[in-house]
Amino acid sequence: MRRTLRATIAASAVAAVAFGTFVVAPAAMAAGNIVIWTDADRAPAVRTLFAKGYKGSTVTVVVKEFGKIRDDLNTVTPDAAPDVVMGANDWIGELAVNGSIVKINLAANAKAALASGAVQAFNYRGSQYGTPVAIENIALITNANLVKKQPTTFAELEKQALNLKKTGAVDIPLAVQQGAGGDAYHMYPLFSGLGGYVFGTDAKGAYNTKDVGVYNKAFAANAGMINEWNKSGLINSKVTGDIAQAAFTSGRAAFWITGPWNLDKIKNVPFKYRITSVPPIINGIAPVPFIGVQGVMLTKYAATHGVEAAARSLVTEFMPTEKAQYNLSALNDRFPANIAAGQRVSNLQLRFFGKAGAGGVPIPNVSQMNSVWGPLGSAWVNSTKGAGATPAGPSFAQAQVSIKKAVAAG
Repeated sequence: MRRTLRATIAASAVAAVAFGTFVVAPAAMAAGNIVIWTDADRAPAVRTLFAKGYKGSTVTVVVKEFGKIRDDLNTVTPDAAPDVVMGANDWIGELAVNGSIVKINLAANAKAALASGAVQAFNYRGSQYGTPVAIENIALITNANLVKKQPTTFAELEKQALNLKKTGAVDIPLAVQQGAGGDAYHMYPLFSGLGGYVFGTDAKGAYNTKDVGVYNKAFAANAGMINEWNKSGLINSKVTGDIAQAAFTSGRAAFWITGPWNLDKIKNVPFKYRITSVPPIINGIAPVPFIGVQGVMLTKYAATHGVEAAARSLVTEFMPTEKAQYNLSALNDRFPANIAAGQRVSNLQLRFFGKAGAGGVPIPNVSQMNSVWGPLGSAWVNSTKGAGATPAGPSFAQAQVSIKKAVAAG
């Protein structure tokens, strides 16, 4: 998350962890200390990867809450600043514009080794601002003991889930996290499955932030289904990430929409399960998830700290490699952006998540995306909170207006 990321994905802040041993520095590199900011979910893998330092420099990993990595980079003092940050592709619009991260050059062979869409996810206005290292998305996890036949349409899923709730077999028909602040990231497969989109694109594939599709004609025509889901109790905004996890892992939810960051929570459940994409809601419209691309970015502070050469090499030369990304994937249960490393992934669950992400929408990396998460998440909350909910039409129409105003205001 996702965490809520962005939306969605958040980890508890923990104390900074330093590690690394000194290695004799080659003449081309001056020994120093490269500081990497990452979240608690990824820190152990990064710590292991750089346990012996890099290019003669030690490596210090500072663990921060996921969203705080981006936010704190804007306010940190130079002496406490990182040289490299590991984070989401949709941060780069904001961080590139304010100068917190700097442009990098990926060699042709490095680009060729990586999934092209992942590389593009870290490209902003024609310049590269990061190296992708992992690709992640949410999927539908089904309790196979409760659901013998996997639903091929959302109508079938709805019928099975509500029947299980009616008989008392489950407490939550469809566990998808929201909570008071909403979670537009986890709700995106349902949003896209009803015809919604965030920003349109131009002929070259660049996002057109003037084309806001939160309440476009197709979605507006299908939004009434959300009212039915609310009325039947299929979806309830009071379900948080913790509630969803507890319900599914205890066998009290038939379906769970979540990501690979929860694989460790389900690997020991006492029932069989399946990982698939969310089935079609409307004929002709495929429900697809957001695709989040995680990567490493070089900050402006690496030069201030005198470690720019080593830090830049780490980002552009080492992190794109099969070795680095395979090791990260094995340690962290994320699908690597390096193609060869991806072919070596033996974790079947991770492979199923990758399959469920086929056709997914990369999270827009434009700074205007910051204006989307709140209103879109609130529209879902307002229309799925049970008694007293606002009908979906007015809820999402208001979100469209709010987003357009925020984008226009810059």
